[in-house]
Amino acid sequence: PCWENRQCPAPTMSHRKFERPRHGNLGFLPRKRCSHHRGRIRSFPADDAKQPCHLTGFLGFKAGMTHIVRDIERPGSKLHKKEVVESATIIETPPLVVVGVTGYVKTPHGLRCLHTVFAEHLSEQFRRRFYKNWGASHKRAFVRHSKKYQDPAAKDKMLAQLEELKKHCAVIRVIAHTQVRKLRINKKKSDIIEIQINGGTVPQKVAFALKLFEKEVSVSTVFKEAEMIDAMGVTTGHGFEGVTHRWGTTRLPRKTHKGLRKVACIGAWHPSRVAYSVPRAGQHGYHHRTDKNKKIYRIGDPVEKNPANGKCEADITDKAITPMGGFPNYGIVKNEFLLIKGCVPGPRKRTLALRRSMVAEVSRRGMEPVNLKFIDTASQQGNGRFQTPEEKRKFLGPSKRQVLANAAKN
Repeated sequence: PCWENRQCPAPTMSHRKFERPRHGNLGFLPRKRCSHHRGRIRSFPADDAKQPCHLTGFLGFKAGMTHIVRDIERPGSKLHKKEVVESATIIETPPLVVVGVTGYVKTPHGLRCLHTVFAEHLSEQFRRRFYKNWGASHKRAFVRHSKKYQDPAAKDKMLAQLEELKKHCAVIRVIAHTQVRKLRINKKKSDIIEIQINGGTVPQKVAFALKLFEKEVSVSTVFKEAEMIDAMGVTTGHGFEGVTHRWGTTRLPRKTHKGLRKVACIGAWHPSRVAYSVPRAGQHGYHHRTDKNKKIYRIGDPVEKNPANGKCEADITDKAITPMGGFPNYGIVKNEFLLIKGCVPGPRKRTLALRRSMVAEVSRRGMEPVNLKFIDTASQQGNGRFQTPEEKRKFLGPSKRQVLANAAKN
């Protein structure tokens, strides 16, 4: 051995016979319930003044999952020109409404808000968000604000604030809210989000935001197909869980006294306290998480505009993206939607924040074009065999109810 020739020190025995990685990641501490229900965009992509002004984020609602068939376009790979089956998530994205603009100045302690200017007309579903109990309130939020547009002095003050935004601010963001009335998710309060404007100069950004006041913004104007985006959301909550489920620790032997789904030793005698890195029981789930680099397979039109928004190149059946019987615990997708690869945090109906990728995508997977051949729309309530009601009716024939109804007519 090398230590006999004094080339390196002799090895020392460890306190354990075999090595293993620790259970659970300490990078997500503390594992406690998230203080807000929807996903938040805490960072935005770097600004590039050479590009035209554009929004960098959006809000959507998780509807459910399905699977798709597509061709791989990856020259040099063994999968090139071959079909693959992949899971995909449908996120319903009704248009956002822009109701304000805010500007931030850079300080040694970070960004500081300089001014916020709201639009003249603000909907009820937006104002509901500022109350815990809308029915018992006086509903006075933003009542005086709309009158400022009729007062010349107040209007001049808002115009002066906009000029200060153009002169002093480094970051311009719009304030937008969702239209929950277009969904059927038993929700009346809209979700409000700040979305950063990238591209162009600061005066151009302010002018771009003012043009969007009280107008709907479609998801197709923010993202494009085959683009990589990030999805932020709050995961599904599982309540108070033990260490085995929460951290994935090994179960103790069968004959262990007082239970085996435990941590055998939670620390040494001294220091006489439990270290933060020791797995303990507690809250599992309902944590804020960010899923990066989710590829957009399709940006679908609403059903009113395109009733066959689930049709593909190889599957020419006229069908909508909603599976037979609707998405379980969600219903029918009627508005615009995103079909993205893989899964996203949270259960159905959970509000998700979608953001452009923080860095320019240069990988082969990120630059790969998308060629969908099939989207599964079979019923998710059991073992679905049929893609459309017409296909089911053609295969099974008329039902007993239809036979009796036809007999009654004749």
